Amino acid sequence: MGVKPGYKQTEVGVIPEDWGMSALKHRCSKITDGTHDTPKPVRSGVPFLTAIHVKDNWIDFESCLYVTEAVHDVIYSRCNPEKNDVLMVNIGAGVATTSLVDVDYEFSLKNVALLKPDKRTVGSYLNYLLAHRKPKIIQELSSGGAQPFFSLTQIGEITVPLPPTKAEQEAIAEALSEADALIESLEQLITKKRQVKQSAMQALLTGKKRLPGFSGEWEVKTLGDLFNFSGGFTASRDQLSFEGYCYLHYGDIHTSKKTFIDVGPEYQSIPKLDIPLKKVSLVSLLDDGDVVFVDASEDDEGASKHVVVINPDGIPFISGLHTIVAKCKANTVDHKYRRFCFQTTAVKAQFRFFAVGTKVSGISKANIAKISLPVPSVSEQEAIAAILSDMDADIEALGKKLTKARQIKQGMMQELLTGRIRLV
Repeated sequence: MGVKPGYKQTEVGVIPEDWGMSALKHRCSKITDGTHDTPKPVRSGVPFLTAIHVKDNWIDFESCLYVTEAVHDVIYSRCNPEKNDVLMVNIGAGVATTSLVDVDYEFSLKNVALLKPDKRTVGSYLNYLLAHRKPKIIQELSSGGAQPFFSLTQIGEITVPLPPTKAEQEAIAEALSEADALIESLEQLITKKRQVKQSAMQALLTGKKRLPGFSGEWEVKTLGDLFNFSGGFTASRDQLSFEGYCYLHYGDIHTSKKTFIDVGPEYQSIPKLDIPLKKVSLVSLLDDGDVVFVDASEDDEGASKHVVVINPDGIPFISGLHTIVAKCKANTVDHKYRRFCFQTTAVKAQFRFFAVGTKVSGISKANIAKISLPVPSVSEQEAIAAILSDMDADIEALGKKLTKARQIKQGMMQELLTGRIRLV
């Protein structure tokens, strides 16, 4: 297929005929980097950024260290980042990650390259362009190994396409900046909604706040009073495939962002174990409403990780390696309520207390049974779960909007940064 009229084929792809090609060294007045040493940090002073503080299109000043004015002056004489400059990580796992400098105050750098666009080049446009070309840049320049590295000379040789005028660069950057603003606003709203839900859980699930129409004392019961516990069927990740019966690996519980797994809709994505079902104990087969806890974790927060099984059709579902299955003894705990009641600060603290180990902590069926839980009436559980479920649905809807906004931005980058769509 030929190149359509008004466009030309170049080493970076098809671009408009009036766009140019240039190495970064010819569009930047300076390409340098900061210190390669690690100065002694101080409690306050000048912000000191390393590669881990430069994220995709934002700079993490909140977690950075500080250095003295004297140390900063030495570094700053070599590398003086200013507003609208571009930072690029040139070593380590985040290599080729870029961000625009959008602050007016001084800071120092380590293992981060500084690109100062010249008067013909818009910094924000250059930042978006380098972010868009990041996979290609890594492929072409990365040395590989444990510490991939770009030299300043290599960065200077990176060839980029450029619109003929600053006005067009600015228009493209402004359009992408508006897309970023929408994404950021959705991220902030989701964060706020999650915080509100977390506060609601702490209040509603402990009885500190009661819903209208409910009163009376709650019972405090141990999980051993409420559930029977059993282990899962041991199989390694290597044994799993797309054939056989659904299998719940403890690693999939750790990585899940949800506290439930809906077997029917999620059937295709659930790993399978191809064995005769008669080899699996009945207590390791997951029924609707069962709670599955992990019995091993590499961190304290993971000690209480769990999922509630939604399986009204009784699809064969095997609980796997390093899992503890909790089957309710009676209808004393509402199914939806189970998705939330183990997430309170007090319950998580009990899981951490009973977890044992150093690098990997574990919890036993006997110890889980000792954990206590405040239990309201089933009708109050249902009312609480309905409110928290609505909050989850709201957060999920916003999450879908966020995903869509990110996809739209990626599409915009592909169209605008290659000149397929012109704004001026």
